[in-house]
Amino acid sequence: MRKLLSAVLAASMVLSMTACGGSQPAATTAAPAAETKAEETKAAEAKAEETKAEETKAEETKAEAAPAAEGAVWKIGGIGPITGGAAVYGLSCKNAQQIAVDEINANGGINGYQIEFQFADDEHDAEKSVNAYNSLKDWGMQMLLGCTTSAPCIAVSAESVNDNMIQLTPSGSSTDCITNPNTFAVCFSDPQQGAKSAEYIGTHKLATKIGILYDASDVYSSGIHDSFVTEAPGQGLEVVADEQFTADSKTDFTIQLQNIRNAGAELVFLPFYYTEAALVLKQSKDMGFAPVFFGCDGMDGILNLEGFDTSLAEGLMLLTPFAADADDELTKNFVAEYQKRYNEIPIQFGADAYDGMYAFKAAAEKANLNPEMSVEEIGTAMMQAMTEISIDGLTGEGISWDASGSPTKAPKAVVIENGAYKSAE
Repeated sequence: MRKLLSAVLAASMVLSMTACGGSQPAATTAAPAAETKAEETKAAEAKAEETKAEETKAEETKAEAAPAAEGAVWKIGGIGPITGGAAVYGLSCKNAQQIAVDEINANGGINGYQIEFQFADDEHDAEKSVNAYNSLKDWGMQMLLGCTTSAPCIAVSAESVNDNMIQLTPSGSSTDCITNPNTFAVCFSDPQQGAKSAEYIGTHKLATKIGILYDASDVYSSGIHDSFVTEAPGQGLEVVADEQFTADSKTDFTIQLQNIRNAGAELVFLPFYYTEAALVLKQSKDMGFAPVFFGCDGMDGILNLEGFDTSLAEGLMLLTPFAADADDELTKNFVAEYQKRYNEIPIQFGADAYDGMYAFKAAAEKANLNPEMSVEEIGTAMMQAMTEISIDGLTGEGISWDASGSPTKAPKAVVIENGAYKSAE
């Protein structure tokens, strides 16, 4: 019995030890597993936070780069004659604007956005210019660097003001071009050109007896004529002959030239375009009449007129803020690039257009604009910014604008010598 009891007790102890020994290792194994799981969870959470931070940063970077990734660009249009009798002016503007666009894009664009540029032909016709404007609007134009000539510019301005689109004419010089608050000009206005021409002639004592021949049917020519006549007496100039022609009679100027010669004019002021001026110079030579001839920016381009004998223009002077032979780096680089691309010397119209594109850049950056804004928003901001900027350009240093849309810059004159423009200063 004792032996049996001893055996039972021994078996119970073994079972008890086995049970204790079995439960202790189980508890020891569970603790490290729980700790490992907690560490893994913590690591996973940290990794998730890190991933989230990276994703957030990526989204921010994507947001910053979104405009470029999505193809947002500035769409700037130009309008002018690239066919017809005034094509020299429009082509000059188109070519120079393209050079400016390429330079700006190569240097990062405007506020980081590239420029797309389109230029539409208006053939120097107001109705066709409005059609060109509407076509450019359909394309998505946000700013207009045009029109090239006055009458088309006036017609388009009546449309652009309704769209609140900023419009900067490089060379439309009639005061009616900038009547609306959304329109500005790079070139001198007609009154400015007339007054500045009289001032230049008087100050430099080029003559005292002045004959005038102008196009009474053209707002550009008439505007310059009127301000010249007003300013002339104050500059010690006497207008001894004041002759005119119209669009219906612009091929034979012999009677007007005879009257000017008979009046004793020492200098003849020609405030009109080069196509008619070429005929005047030829007919004047045929008559043996050789006064000093003085024109304005519309005369610029006469040396590029196909079939024109450039010797007829020897000594011709014209008021212009741009001289292609200037020795500053900006002018030299522009002239060299223009000649390289287009195989000719640029004229003032091109210089005005080049400066106009950089004026747009300066104003858009001043107002911190981007091309995802509406035309109306861009227009309102640009109107204000244009009055707050100043640029150093091809046509002057420190060019600035006031709310009237007129530029402030110093006038210069060039003279044609040996078939090329030379500074008259």
